[in-house]
Amino acid sequence: MKNKLINRLGDNHKIDLRQQSMLIALIAISVLFQILTGGIIFRSVNVSKLIMQNSYVLILAIGMLPCIITGNVDLSVGSMVALVSAISGKLIVEHNVPVIVAIPVVLLVGILAGAFQAYWIAYMRLPAFIVTLAGMLVFRGLTMTILQGKTLAPFPESFSWISAGFLPQYRIGSVDMISVGLGIVCALLLAFWQIYKRRKAAKFNHQQSKAAGFAVKLVIQCFLAIFSAFWLGTYNGLPCVLIFLIVLVLLYRFITSSTVLGRRLYALGGNEKAAKLSGINTNAILFLAYVNMAFLASIAGIVFAARLNAATPTAGNSFELDAIAACYIGGASATGGVGTVVGAVIGGLVMGILNNGMSIMGVGSDWQQTIKGLVLLAAVAFDVISKKKGI
Repeated sequence: MKNKLINRLGDNHKIDLRQQSMLIALIAISVLFQILTGGIIFRSVNVSKLIMQNSYVLILAIGMLPCIITGNVDLSVGSMVALVSAISGKLIVEHNVPVIVAIPVVLLVGILAGAFQAYWIAYMRLPAFIVTLAGMLVFRGLTMTILQGKTLAPFPESFSWISAGFLPQYRIGSVDMISVGLGIVCALLLAFWQIYKRRKAAKFNHQQSKAAGFAVKLVIQCFLAIFSAFWLGTYNGLPCVLIFLIVLVLLYRFITSSTVLGRRLYALGGNEKAAKLSGINTNAILFLAYVNMAFLASIAGIVFAARLNAATPTAGNSFELDAIAACYIGGASATGGVGTVVGAVIGGLVMGILNNGMSIMGVGSDWQQTIKGLVLLAAVAFDVISKKKGI
């Protein structure tokens, strides 16, 4: 039993190291493009646009992570984004359905579509790759049928505000003080949570970093939270979608790391047979993972339509690839059982900054795809090689 505990701590340490290495890579890539673009990357206006442009990919990455932890992927999410966007356009733009009514309707449609797929995957045990590939074709076909090749636009301002709006502002000079205040609140909550976790770990005699290292790390994290809020406050304040993203990250991080459901999800991905023998209903966990993915894909569809201010037949093209790549780059294992929400977000930001930086530099879309593909290959290769060498 003692050896198992030591091995588990060692595995957690490896995961933490991989996540930290990707964070360092994110910082290095950001600094590199900051130099290459002449300081454009870190301008507050560009940071705000970067958040808005990549919000739906980050939402999809958060949803994709549980599917990848189970050892599978969901190829239908890009088409699900398109379908939800199309239904939103049909209801709101064409039939003038109030936004407050239309959003629950499209979310319900997405959940039902996800439940249909999840049933075949979890209970009929059809390969997830095949089921979601079929879903990708079906949802895309339904999107084209609903839109009939047309683009529906524009959405009302109350809808587009979801993705393009900012929180109310109270400026002193050129800085929005509401943004700064929220940054300070976030830093205090972060400090409280980190100290609570450390004390809880000490209570159970878990291995942890030295006090000096912990203090330095906490100060850096709190500083970054406050400085980021201050920096965004010099433009238009905090984007509404950023607040929503933070809530999602905190919620899903808590679910995956601190709940029974999260532990069962990792148990399923690590060894399904052992999970079944321990009394876990693996079918139900797998079903929930794919319904959850459809739910978040529906939210991403709403956010994307609000950002584009239109519903188009080509919406969501290749979004599934971006979400999968974000998870793998962020440290998720291709074989399942490993991955974190924060890592998936880091991976999504890496992809987003690569896109943004290369676009500013005028790099063609062909080379952008090539470079992103090589980054994904390197991330998965690192995972495989590190496992073989026991790093």
